[in-house]
Amino acid sequence: MPEKVLKAIFILLFSVLGIVLSTQTEPLLTAVIPKNVLTETILGITILSLGVMLIGGILGALVGRVISGYLISSLFAFTSRVEKSLLLISTQDLIIGTLGLFAGLIIANLVGLAFGSIPYIGPYVSVALSIILGYIGMHLTISKKAEIAGWFHFKAESGTKQKKKKVGKLLDTNIIIDGRILNIYQSGFLEGPIIVPVFVLEELQKIADSADVLKRNRGRRGLDILNQIKKKSKDELIILTEDFEEINEVDSKLVKLARTHGYKIITNDYNLNKVAELQGVAVLNINELIIALKPAVIPGEEVYVQLVKNGKEEGQGVAFLDDGTMIVVENGSQFIGQEIPVIIASVLQTKAGQIIFAKAKLESGYDE
Repeated sequence: MPEKVLKAIFILLFSVLGIVLSTQTEPLLTAVIPKNVLTETILGITILSLGVMLIGGILGALVGRVISGYLISSLFAFTSRVEKSLLLISTQDLIIGTLGLFAGLIIANLVGLAFGSIPYIGPYVSVALSIILGYIGMHLTISKKAEIAGWFHFKAESGTKQKKKKVGKLLDTNIIIDGRILNIYQSGFLEGPIIVPVFVLEELQKIADSADVLKRNRGRRGLDILNQIKKKSKDELIILTEDFEEINEVDSKLVKLARTHGYKIITNDYNLNKVAELQGVAVLNINELIIALKPAVIPGEEVYVQLVKNGKEEGQGVAFLDDGTMIVVENGSQFIGQEIPVIIASVLQTKAGQIIFAKAKLESGYDE
């Protein structure tokens, strides 16, 4: 329906344009048109004028009908690009940037009055000042948004005086693709705004556009995760447009951004975790959270496990708990494929997780 309405509007506009342009040719036709046609009128309008306007209107309408399809598709493509660009800008950046733009334009107009009387170049100076000062005003206000946000009491930046300031959490590309961040967010354990820098979003888009099927699926999964968080959040997901063009590495940009604004980084990347900690940036490592939430087992405890394969050492069997924790069972190789009780001997805690060492309680394939 909107396309039909737009098409009708374009045809009407081109028809009017055709009429306007055709009237400009009327003086050229008076030399070759008989005088009786020039003098005869209908409703006060000469036959020549009516004919010229009719032909111009028809030709304009035909031209509008032919090119309206292209114009409509171009208009939709342009609005789509504008919409995508605006989605990459947080509401706070948009409001503050608009205020800066208006301030720059006001100053440009005031300064431009002094140049308006200069012959030839006066009007162009005013236009140039509007462009330059408008951009400078927008750029300065966005760069100083933390201070300005404090003045206007933006919830994302300052909150209320009675409440403690909530620290923003930066998401890296790996944690978005991983997917577990969605469940953690839904559980309510994360406080404060969830921030996705534009350079992380661009990297995610590149992965989603990859020729490699696996990478493409992972990238699209990450974009779906962000969309779900956005739908479930109350304006807590912020796309931050701030970038560091002089830095190439996305992880390095992430660390600098966190240091600049006091944000925390949520990741499952071991290397990023270490680099960030060395630079004094707080990191929330999802892997460490998962390890902390695993059921605790203590030496001497009895558990039932199913042996699935042989261990590295002779006689060892390997089993897994429901959460994926590996159990190495001494003298367990003879019970491969069976579910048996084992006694926990010791627990080895590593960054990658737990490894549990146990002894088979059975002396043979049957219970004691």
